Amino acid sequence: MKDAELRARAAKVVPGGMYGHLNAAIFAPGYPQFFERGEGCRQWDVDGREYIDFMCSWGPVVLGHRHPRVEEAAARQLAQGDCLNGPGPVMVELAELLVDLIPSADWAMFSKNGTDATTQALMVARAATGRTKVLMAHGAYHGADPWCTPSPAGTTPNERADLVEFAYNSLESLEAAAATVEGDVAAIIVTPFKHDSFEDQELVEPAFARGARALADRLGAALVIDDVRAGFRIDLRGSWEPYGVRPDLTAWSKAMANGYPIAAVTGTDALRGAAQTLYSTGSFWFSAVAMAAAKATIETLRDEDGIAAMERAGSRLREGLYAQAKAHGFTVNQTGPVTIPWLSFDGDADLSTALYWSDACLRHGVYIHPWHNWFMSAAHTEEDVARALEGTDLAFAETRAHLG
Repeated sequence: MKDAELRARAAKVVPGGMYGHLNAAIFAPGYPQFFERGEGCRQWDVDGREYIDFMCSWGPVVLGHRHPRVEEAAARQLAQGDCLNGPGPVMVELAELLVDLIPSADWAMFSKNGTDATTQALMVARAATGRTKVLMAHGAYHGADPWCTPSPAGTTPNERADLVEFAYNSLESLEAAAATVEGDVAAIIVTPFKHDSFEDQELVEPAFARGARALADRLGAALVIDDVRAGFRIDLRGSWEPYGVRPDLTAWSKAMANGYPIAAVTGTDALRGAAQTLYSTGSFWFSAVAMAAAKATIETLRDEDGIAAMERAGSRLREGLYAQAKAHGFTVNQTGPVTIPWLSFDGDADLSTALYWSDACLRHGVYIHPWHNWFMSAAHTEEDVARALEGTDLAFAETRAHLG
């Protein structure tokens, strides 16, 4: 098995063999760690096993692997140059596209990862307000830098000392958190919906979204939407735009370039001056290929109504999984937007049922995750979902037989 061989080799030259959220060591032995290729909504691991992919590389792949329009745009730019002495013209074109598309965006700054973008957004907020404290939902994931990593290893308490936590969807909790640091709140950072790992997802309550906006205004603080995970899968204009709530700053990444590495912060004119004062940069942040890919990805989502395609496929998947679970005697919860779905088993506190079921899904060619939300892509057709449901049905049957 190539995967086993690669794991053994990696263990000698990579700490732990693998690290971070892509580490497959905590799953059953058959869970693949290394992958060979992707095409459309499918991936193949290094042992040649084919999967219908409902993780989409943990979110970045929104149009399907190797989408022709994106690959052509990236190849054209690569033929001219990628990492040059300065950005290519495509940086201006991409920024113009974002400003034209997103009502809350008057400018854009670019980087490489979601963590870059959330960190940069808070830097802008602090530069603008001269304050230090940030209100953040308990358990929320905003990246992997010391200020926000879910693991304290290698960090100091001081690096999180300026965070004040509140309970997601509780205006009372948010107000109470603000009161503890009155006069020193630089920003409220919040995800478009509650997508913490190991927990059922929770859609935002419109009253909470509007209340967060009103509180930020009252405090003179910046409302920061971390749209890294949800961006371009709920609404191209921004995930809270359907609620009529516009942030001061938004962090973007993941689905922005269909797998090419890029992130962005967009903001309002009121914060343009503060953004100009930042020294925030990286040698690869202005590489032109990823920017060309991002421009092509966003234009394709816009031109082909990619979100509607994901909604149709996601709804079909959700309906099918509910019917199968009921037929096999399981009570399941399916939470979050249908474009960013997740399934949990009722009463499965230790995730043993979810782990067994997800492993069975893999054996039947369906790649999902037992405790992290999944992702739909515009490449998931009705036929793909139907094929995936054949695999999940067999997995439910095997899980029922396993449990007795």
